[in-house]
Amino acid sequence: MTVKRVLLGVTGATGMLYVPSLLEQLHRQKIEVHSVISTSGAQVLRYELGIDKIDLPYVSQWFAEDNFAAKPASGSARYDAMVVLPCTMGTLAAIASGYSGNLIHRAADVTLKERRPLILAVRETPLNRTHLKNMLTVHDAGAALCPPMPAFYNKPRDFDAMARNYTGRICDLLGLTDNAGERWKGEE
Repeated sequence: MTVKRVLLGVTGATGMLYVPSLLEQLHRQKIEVHSVISTSGAQVLRYELGIDKIDLPYVSQWFAEDNFAAKPASGSARYDAMVVLPCTMGTLAAIASGYSGNLIHRAADVTLKERRPLILAVRETPLNRTHLKNMLTVHDAGAALCPPMPAFYNKPRDFDAMARNYTGRICDLLGLTDNAGERWKGEE
């Protein structure tokens, strides 16, 4: 499958430093990005990065989280994939139960029903039994779970390098191989 257009859902979990990194990598590969940010996502974005959604680069179209008439609410919109980064446990629970409380939940449900790639960057620690059950449920429904866990084998020199490595993994899951993340090459 060739990915040309991705829907990005941004929810209120910590980990906003990954969002600009993913947008940069997708832009470099000429991937069109549309996005929905939750109210709590906007609050955490301001808290962690000191910016508003309009300051995020390379998003060609924004949708309001309460707009169920927006394109992402229908499989007819034909997004090639959806990424929820970061993904709160509440969003995970909504997706796992098929509850469409906002446009992010609905778009994820549409992505699964259309059998398109859905990548969830679930963010919480420690995990309780409900979190784990919800993860298994969405996995069984076809989603890929990709928690934002930094790698250290590449000896990252700063947070940006750690973010590029992680968002490179997301690009790998999307089938995009030309990304900025350092890969493990094994021992010589």
